This record gives sequence, C-alpha cells and structure tokens, in this order.
Amino acid sequence: MTALLTFLGILVFVIGMVVSVSLHEAGHMIPAKKFGMKVTQFFFGFGRTVWSFKRGETEYGIKAIPFGGFVRIIGMLPPGKDQDPDKVRSASTGPFQSLVDNARAAEYETIDPADHGRLFYQKPWWQKLIVMASGPLVNVVIAFILFGGLFMIYGASELQTTVKTVSECVIPANEATPTRKCTDKDKVSPAQAAGIKPGDRIVSFNGVQITEWEQLTPLIRANTDKAATIVVERDGKQLPPLQTNTMLNQVIEKTGSDKVVNVGFLGVSPETEIVRQGPVYTIKQMGVITEATFQALLRFPQKLVGVAEAIVGGERDKNGPMSVVGAGRVAGEVASDQSITGGARFAFLISLLASVNLFLALFNFVPLLPLDGGHMVGAIWEGIKRGFAKLLGRPDPGHVDVGKLLPVAYVMASIFVVMGVLLVIADVVNPIRLNG
Repeated sequence: MTALLTFLGILVFVIGMVVSVSLHEAGHMIPAKKFGMKVTQFFFGFGRTVWSFKRGETEYGIKAIPFGGFVRIIGMLPPGKDQDPDKVRSASTGPFQSLVDNARAAEYETIDPADHGRLFYQKPWWQKLIVMASGPLVNVVIAFILFGGLFMIYGASELQTTVKTVSECVIPANEATPTRKCTDKDKVSPAQAAGIKPGDRIVSFNGVQITEWEQLTPLIRANTDKAATIVVERDGKQLPPLQTNTMLNQVIEKTGSDKVVNVGFLGVSPETEIVRQGPVYTIKQMGVITEATFQALLRFPQKLVGVAEAIVGGERDKNGPMSVVGAGRVAGEVASDQSITGGARFAFLISLLASVNLFLALFNFVPLLPLDGGHMVGAIWEGIKRGFAKLLGRPDPGHVDVGKLLPVAYVMASIFVVMGVLLVIADVVNPIRLNG
C-alpha cells in the first residue's frame, strides 16, 4: 500500500508539472499567434522527438528529456547591423562573435522570405513584451488558483493562542537539531520556570490582551531579558498572573529565513487549526511566499555549495534547494505517510505544485537571457528608446538586438544546466527527507 501511495503521489506531481509547463508555453504561443507571429514548434521536454503531430504551421509533441519545454517563435534573433535578412551568414570575427553569427545563421536558414512581417523581432515592442511575459504570468495564475482553491476549500493552518509545547530549556538556533536534548548546562526556559503548560491559552502578556499568536511573538522578542507578567487560562479558568523573565536567545528571524536574531525568548509554541480563508488571504500568502522565494534566489549560489558538499557525504539542508526529481520524491513521501490524514496529504501536494509554479514564474522573470525576463528587458528597452526618439523628433532607432547578448545567454544556460544536474545528483544520492 505504501509503495502504491508513493507512486500516486509522484504521479500527481509529474502530471501537475507537465500541465504547468505546457500551460506556460501556451502562454507564450497563444498571444504570439494572435499577434501574427509564426510559431513552428510547441514541445514538452528537450532532445530527441518521441512523438509529435502537426496542425497548421505548428508541430506539437513530446521530447525525450522531460525537463521543461519550449515554443519556437520564428525571428527571435534579428539580423545583424547592415545584414540582409534573406542572406544572413556566419562570418566569424572572434569566438564570441562566432557564437552570435552562427546562431543568426541557424535562425534564418529556416525562414522563408514570405515570413517577413511575421518575425518576432519585427513586431512592436509591447507585443513582444506581452508574448514573453505571458508564460510566467500563466504560472502566477496557476499558483493563485491552486493556493486559492486550497485555502478556500480545505483551509490554511492558523496559529492559535493555545500553547502546544513548552520548551524545557533554552537552546540557541545554531545548536538546535531534531536530536538535540536539554543538558544540565542549559538554562531552564522562562515558560517552564513560570509553570506554563501545554493546553494553556495565553490571555495577556505584560498587560496587553492577546487575541492572536501573531501579537504575542513580537511582544516576547521586544521584551529581551526583562520581567514578564503572563496571564493564562487553564481548563476554562483564568489563573493568577504568572511572573517570569524572558531571556535573550538566538532564534531564526522568521520561517524560511536563514537569518538569526538575538531577541527575547519565552519557550512556547502554539497550537494550529485549519481555517478556511478568502481571496485576500491568498494574495497575502502569495506575497509572503514571493518574498521568501526572492530571498532564496539571492542565497541560491551559497546554498548550492551546501548541495555539492551533501553529494560527497555532507548533511543535506532540509530548507535548501531541490530539483523536480527531489520535489517528486517529497510528493511521494508525503502521499505515503500514514501519520498524516488524507486531506492533509492532498493539501500538501496542491501546495507543492502551487509553490513550484510561483517559483517558475519568479525565476523566469529574472532579467537575464535565456530566461523570459531577458527578452522582456530587451522589449522594454526598445520601447523606451523608440519613445524618447519620437518625443525628441529623432529617427526611429529600430529594434533592440538581443543577439548581441547571446554569449551571456550561453554562459547562463551552461550555469543553469550545471546547477540542475548538481541538484538532480544530490536528490538521488542524498535526498532531502522530511521524516528524518
């Protein structure tokens, strides 16, 4: 049964990714066709063609390597300066220029003179911007639909003012591990010393009435190592105020962050309850996840060092990056976890797919070729140049030649491939395990 549930979890994730990637590429293709651009290929995967069919001028199909997909829009690279679009040839003048010239030559070998006027680079800048932005925007929409459906139908975990656990001692964040136990050298936690017990409901902290846990956390942290008066309700009865002193301790600044801060510490964690939410909550949570994802992207190179170390026997960071292989394995692990209810397992899979879609969108918005964001920046810069030229009465400067940035694109593509391979290897030899 466990093996079957694992397989079903992985299958659901794989199907979700295939649909997500295909819709991303459809996000590029549909507006491109609407604007009259010529689209010759729409494929899921890369490498050798496994299966395909042709409808109109576009070939649709599946490639052998199931990591991503692509849409081929003719004329993404404009001809070089003073080059005849019908006679683009490779004319190498150096290693970098050779890359550019060869790419232009390959692009124009398949272009028929009748296609002129339908080429990507010949279209207005705003049409190019819409075509390139629509792909990642589709992923944002998918993430919103998945998160929204999850929060509104199933609900979201909401912190309660009831205490779930009381720490026995004070352990700094840099020493906290799943196996770390309290020792005689550790200080007793303020909550333990005050006599707070699991099941107690926090009523007030230093005279401030507590109606939600989010109020309590900043109050405790701001109290540093000062005296604290805490009122709790136990078994339906309010107890006399409990006196203690919070203590300075190193804790993680917030969930998903690596930053450690030295703040007041009490030693309690809250109960959670699944509560149905609305669209506004969904938007707020996507904002929080977006910020966390952006921070993760900034720390990605540093995290990748840890991934490389994990391949040769180091400890794998549970909060570190993983490939789609690792994400699929996690989906299978959660789906087969009998300690989790069926609803919670399904909710996790939906949340995982939604998070991956949001990550794909944000990653593709990075303003570097060969990502969508690189082409978007080229389109925006073209719009700015042409707008200023028109405003100042100067000649139209024409299209922006993104082909000049191809060497950068090749370097970045190589880096992405190396990073992807590194993550896949790590997810095979030393995967992130949620349960130990």
